[in-house]
Amino acid sequence: MPSRPRARGPLAALVALFTAGYLAPYLLPTVVGRLAAGLGLGPSRAGLMGSVLLLGSATAGFALAARVERIGPRRAARAGLLAMLLGYGSAAATGTLPLVVAGVVLGGLGSGTATAVAASGIAGRPDPQRASTLGLLSVSAVAAALYLTLPRLGGGHEPPLLALAAAAVLVWPVTGRLPGAARPDRGAPRAGASGPLPHLRAGAVLAGCILCWSLAQNALWGVSGRIGTGQAGLSEVTVGGVFALALGAGLTGVTTAGALGPRLGRAVPIGAGTVLIAGCVLLSSTAGGLASFATGEILWNALYPVVLSCLLGLAASLDPRGRWAVLVGSASSLGTACGPVTGSVLSETAGYPGMGAALGALLLLVAAPMTAVALYAASPRPSSRWARVPPGARRVGAGTAPSAAPRLSVPGPAPRARLRAGALPGPGPGAEAPAGVPFRRAHPFRPGGTHARGGTAARQKAYASTSER
Repeated sequence: MPSRPRARGPLAALVALFTAGYLAPYLLPTVVGRLAAGLGLGPSRAGLMGSVLLLGSATAGFALAARVERIGPRRAARAGLLAMLLGYGSAAATGTLPLVVAGVVLGGLGSGTATAVAASGIAGRPDPQRASTLGLLSVSAVAAALYLTLPRLGGGHEPPLLALAAAAVLVWPVTGRLPGAARPDRGAPRAGASGPLPHLRAGAVLAGCILCWSLAQNALWGVSGRIGTGQAGLSEVTVGGVFALALGAGLTGVTTAGALGPRLGRAVPIGAGTVLIAGCVLLSSTAGGLASFATGEILWNALYPVVLSCLLGLAASLDPRGRWAVLVGSASSLGTACGPVTGSVLSETAGYPGMGAALGALLLLVAAPMTAVALYAASPRPSSRWARVPPGARRVGAGTAPSAAPRLSVPGPAPRARLRAGALPGPGPGAEAPAGVPFRRAHPFRPGGTHARGGTAARQKAYASTSER
């Protein structure tokens, strides 16, 4: 069996990098709202700006899905953080729309790179779901603190973008604890990261479902600020306080799920949690005051990180090399990128209640396939039953005792052995002579012929008695 993959980097460095990369999606409502207010954009164009930011993040994730180890986690992480600093910093420093768009795209590429490196390292740890939970706890705490702070820093689009650039600066020192590029031995066969992905069908279903799942979540999240200030009639400070409480509830939910550990498994939180989130989405989109708006947002954000941590842990369990973790995370980022513009278009055409009904139906539609993938991954080694058999191989032992595992028998050239006269070869590994049958050696001159000498009678009896035992 192949040895267990070693943990790629200390946990603290991976959690910090995960926090920096995931902070942009968590700050999406205030980023979209500040861009609309500061640059005079309409709701659709502001949502498109948020989608462009997250689309850059998804593009970086797809590009780095199987290249993190080859480039080196430390080098890739520093490149991503540098892109975050330059992109978000330049977008905050100017009010010209084309330059803001270019800076947001560059910053999104940096966020996606940081997230890809963190996801690849988390997948290589002994307990990837625990590491994902810690990362979500960290990013939820930072985002909650920023939602309480940013409304007091004045208007304009600069504060949230500067916060994202500052996160890159703060995380930079811990990248020194990440490993560098791997140097494979010249004589050893190269373990190609481009090899076939395990559990291809289950991983593809999970990636497609999480794209729709993230799209539905962030379609509402991207317009939640406008629902609070417009439909519910709340001030920006009150909406920021509701978001902070909601993210605090997310901390409580993730902490409770981490304390319960594997006792709940992944299928129940993913399936039941998605169904409950669909109800919260409908409640938030129809909110007409503080009570309904706060209830929907708080319950929704308490459930969202619990389900997301289970989904990320499920993706990591499908491939210890981390390729499915990065691909599923990138699919989630792609859905997140399409969320703001989808929410803006649906809210303008069908209103906020109609948007909530459509998004809730989409969540109910993807709940069943994601639960099925979780049940498949929880079954005892599903790959052993559906393992790919090499050409010319046949299964041996199938259909015998239940405890006997099927094994593969691959025909190949028989090894040539040179026998000396008077030497009796012993049985090879796993081979035994049938009881009661004398053990005869091959005749050294006639192919297929056998003979036994009198001097070897005691030796033959010894082999026969051994086989009888």
